[in-house]
Amino acid sequence: MPSNSLDPVVVSLEDLKSFKCDHLLPEAFGPDSLGIIIVKDVSDGYEALRAKVLRSSTTLANLPPSILEGLESEESKWIVGWSCGKEKLANDTPDLLKGSYYVNCAFHKDPDLEGPTPDQITGLENSYTPYTTPNIWPAEEDIPDFQQDLKKLCNLIIDVAEVVAAACDRYCKQHIDNYPSETYLTGIVKNSYTTKARLLHYFASKDLNEQWCGEHLDHSCLTGLTSAMFLDEADPVGSELSLSPDPEAGLYIRNRAGDTVKVSIPRNCIAFQTGQSLQEITENKFKAVPHYVQGCKVPGVSRSTLAVFCQPNLKDVVNLQTGETFAAFADRILNANH
Repeated sequence: MPSNSLDPVVVSLEDLKSFKCDHLLPEAFGPDSLGIIIVKDVSDGYEALRAKVLRSSTTLANLPPSILEGLESEESKWIVGWSCGKEKLANDTPDLLKGSYYVNCAFHKDPDLEGPTPDQITGLENSYTPYTTPNIWPAEEDIPDFQQDLKKLCNLIIDVAEVVAAACDRYCKQHIDNYPSETYLTGIVKNSYTTKARLLHYFASKDLNEQWCGEHLDHSCLTGLTSAMFLDEADPVGSELSLSPDPEAGLYIRNRAGDTVKVSIPRNCIAFQTGQSLQEITENKFKAVPHYVQGCKVPGVSRSTLAVFCQPNLKDVVNLQTGETFAAFADRILNANH
């Protein structure tokens, strides 16, 4: 049975900015941690924006197949735009349990960008299309304000990720030999043209014992996560349920001791998990978090969330000892999943 022996570290954004939480980094990300930190008090408008964007994922997932097909990008290996059934489950079958909308977040660097600039991808244009292919957006008449709202929410999450990264930098500079600088991880998060967002819609379960998403590791540095939205698909209004009707449904993390811990993120908070790139950068001081999503055993209930994978530029080195770039590192991971 899942253990609840550990609770995630919860901090306010202002305390994080003012260096008051640096001593909590080992508890959040270190050897005996859950590998997650929850940041509260992020923005007055955050909760309403989160609700609007997550509700739009249900609208998106229920668009006619002809429209969804036009939002797919085979060129990007389905890591831009709409994707459903392109990834593989653990048993090597297509994943039809969820639909995803992938977005490159280069607009965080420049609002006019929908992908990396030419200088960032020279020599990589054909080999790393999941990161070099420009964004695809649904028509405004199909989902009003979808593009502007999703970009605004992604920008907000990346801004908070920069504050988390700065705290990590201060800690790592003190505790890791040869760590480049006190702004190393901050620079990666702030200056990345290849940070990727994934708006997720988990369809109401048909097999009520299934996992919506099997156990895996993210290959980001930091993954920003909103609180999930549960909806009763039979409700024509589409109001968010105050709680999941199945208390066991949701996000689970396998902690460093091997225990499985259910983690709930409050609606007004953003959580940040450690990924494999951060594990490489910190020489295993901050390890990637194994996690999965348990499906809802109550029929007719769907789940939506947004994950923002803050990750290096393609040519950035993620392993300081071997010199492996993020492009080569990410390519290994994506090829294993598709």
